[in-house]
Amino acid sequence: MSESIDLRRRGLMRASGVTLLSASAVALLAGCEKMAVAQTGNTAGDVSILNTALSLENEAISAYQIGAGSGLLQKPVLEIAVLFQTHHKEHRDALIATIRKLGGTPVAAKSDAEVAQALNAASLKNQADVLRLAQRLERGAANAYIGVIPSFGDKALAQVSARLAADEVMHWTVLSQALKDPLPAKALSFGA
Repeated sequence: MSESIDLRRRGLMRASGVTLLSASAVALLAGCEKMAVAQTGNTAGDVSILNTALSLENEAISAYQIGAGSGLLQKPVLEIAVLFQTHHKEHRDALIATIRKLGGTPVAAKSDAEVAQALNAASLKNQADVLRLAQRLERGAANAYIGVIPSFGDKALAQVSARLAADEVMHWTVLSQALKDPLPAKALSFGA
């Protein structure tokens, strides 16, 4: 299951045959409307890719809700989960705003019950299980956002993907520390 989650996230920018977001879509995502006006791009393809990203952010929001409502998280860990869910909500809101600015319709979020079934949440038996699930989702998100960075010629646009990836790596690191997992033994452990 974790492999399919990672593959969906890695395929984030390959949806609908498009290999990356146009400069205008990323500029809108970054809140740089003036930059977006100066760019041209495949708006329909961009909306499709952004909706794929939105689906994944919605999944993360639901996963943290499922974890928070499970009764399996101790108070300090629960507080971190709620904070990370807030970060994903901010990512979601930025994606929705960008999709609308491009003239698209944001994809609807699946219900928490649908996400719980897809993630096999019934198998979560303790705090470590919840943290492992979140850790896998965060690593997949980090890899997806890192994967598109080299595609941008404009450093400002690459920075948007880097900032999103940084949030995901931060989440992964905190979750790994909570699980008492060792840090990666080798450098360059993300984005490969």
